[in-house]
Amino acid sequence: MARLEHVNVTVADPDAAAQVLCALFGWKLRWAGAGMETGRTVHVGDDTSYVALFSYGSPEKLGQESYRTQGGLNHIGVVVDDLDAAEARVKQAGYLPTNHADYEPGKRFYFVEGNGIEIEVVSYS
Repeated sequence: MARLEHVNVTVADPDAAAQVLCALFGWKLRWAGAGMETGRTVHVGDDTSYVALFSYGSPEKLGQESYRTQGGLNHIGVVVDDLDAAEARVKQAGYLPTNHADYEPGKRFYFVEGNGIEIEVVSYS
């Protein structure tokens, strides 16, 4: 049996992105340090999986649309126990929850965080 350990995404400020994800999802800082070649990487998550937040440290913005870029990241899915509480935290942080759905086997919504990364929040309870 295999399991997903982590995903690695490029962000403008790994420390700021880490603070947001930890506040929204109750995650912890697992590791932080020098990034590949240059820049910085911060890992946030739980004891079994995490999101690696990476930046080369360059202010340049790349213009790609993930759903049309082969190999692009479409969204990150996060499972929560209490969808309503998670949505309240997302709103309180200033993000707009969209695309709500009640489907078998769960309920979900999406939001786009400050780096343009779409996050799906889902509950199966």
